[in-house]
Amino acid sequence: MPGKQFNDPCSDCQDAEAIIDVRTRHLCRDCYIQFTNRKVVRRMDYYRQIRNAPKDKRRKLLLPLSYGPSSSVLLHMLNEQLERQTSEWHGTTAYDLHVLVVDPSTISSSNPSCQERFFSLQQKYPRHTYTQIPFHDIFKYDQNIKETMKEFAGPEFEDDPSKPDKDRLDAFRASIPSATSRTDIDNVLLNRLIIAFAKESGCEGILWGDSDSRLASKTLASVAKGRGSSLIWQVCDGMSPSGLQFTFPLRDLYKSELQQYSGLIPELQDILIPEESISADMSARNMSIDELMMQYIQTQGEKYPGIMANVVRTVTKLQRPSISGAQSRCALCGTVDVRGSSAQASEGRGALFCYGCARSKSDMSPVTR
Repeated sequence: MPGKQFNDPCSDCQDAEAIIDVRTRHLCRDCYIQFTNRKVVRRMDYYRQIRNAPKDKRRKLLLPLSYGPSSSVLLHMLNEQLERQTSEWHGTTAYDLHVLVVDPSTISSSNPSCQERFFSLQQKYPRHTYTQIPFHDIFKYDQNIKETMKEFAGPEFEDDPSKPDKDRLDAFRASIPSATSRTDIDNVLLNRLIIAFAKESGCEGILWGDSDSRLASKTLASVAKGRGSSLIWQVCDGMSPSGLQFTFPLRDLYKSELQQYSGLIPELQDILIPEESISADMSARNMSIDELMMQYIQTQGEKYPGIMANVVRTVTKLQRPSISGAQSRCALCGTVDVRGSSAQASEGRGALFCYGCARSKSDMSPVTR
């Protein structure tokens, strides 16, 4: 009996119709899922080995989730990996996963409330631990942030401890007038919150859901903002200055590939927040450097994905500085080895800020209330 005939057979299995073009191949649904999963599993190899796990406790890793396609796909992939380990290793897994959601509606008023998504997340992937917190919980988990904000904002900024934490954080963010500095400091504060939560929860590492496209955009934006000295910890796997292991399992996949993957997984459809594309007509004056770089990656960069991949690979070739407790660090973002022309002292207090934070600090303006 002759085999099935296909108009466009899958390049890998030759036994199904190809539905997705990926790089130079045409793949069916199952082969495409295998293609993407293999890249993530390879990046998770260190954590996959039980022999690398600590002997005195269960290894716990934190996955920050934003309901975007990248972090949501990463959760699905890791869940499948742990399910396979459970069946193959007689109920044992190499690590436990703690999923952290910083409520998007508390980061930007334009983001929808995600309580239903959070419930759906727990129902569809029940084996993991979940926590959802607001952005202003940074005051709860980071004991030093209050003083750091005061030093960063300067003497003209007044923080009222009697007000709710949300109002205090909103006042600080409102005192940053430029879009670039506001987005930059928001990212720094969000990272501080995630790192502080990871330490509080006993996690030994963080699994960041950044695609290759996102890492390329972050690389270009960081250099433009004067944060090149901290770039290796923002885009590379390894030990961070915070003492936590940073891993980027999606670094070999483009954002468009993750979007295609998410469309193939029914469980993700009511979890994902629809992304708003950055309008090409939007005035650059109203956009942050981060938005400009992402727009460039989405419009021009994805036409030449190999070039974008080389941007990220180049960063991984940089020599990783040694980290010690004796080194000076930026009071806000924690970048190590802050000195000379790359630092700025806070007036009257002597706190040091890296060049990138010092640039954003110069944009601060007092808030009249």
